[in-house]
Amino acid sequence: MEHEKEIRWVGSAYADLASFPDEPRRDAGFQLSKVQAGLEPEDWKPLDLVGAGTREVRIRDASGIFRVMYVAKFEEAVYILHCFQKKTQATSQRDKDIATARYRAVVNARKATP
Repeated sequence: MEHEKEIRWVGSAYADLASFPDEPRRDAGFQLSKVQAGLEPEDWKPLDLVGAGTREVRIRDASGIFRVMYVAKFEEAVYILHCFQKKTQATSQRDKDIATARYRAVVNARKATP
């Protein structure tokens, strides 16, 4: 099996995921372990409007609908940009803005690192 990529949490993403109810949190962890191994999560969609290569894991549970936005295209790590519970059908502009700002921060930090 291929070497698993490290997970790097951006901003409050880790704390946000930790605040999910038990079942969605476990499911998110399982889906992210698949991403680390180079596999696709069970339910995802591309979110290139946030940044090239960004994807969103979709988790549906009796306690609600949850999302984990990440980017795995970089060789060194899977970057978790944003974790949140959806309250409406569409992803809010605020959630998109948070993920976009964090994506830019990752890209800028990678440029600054030799």
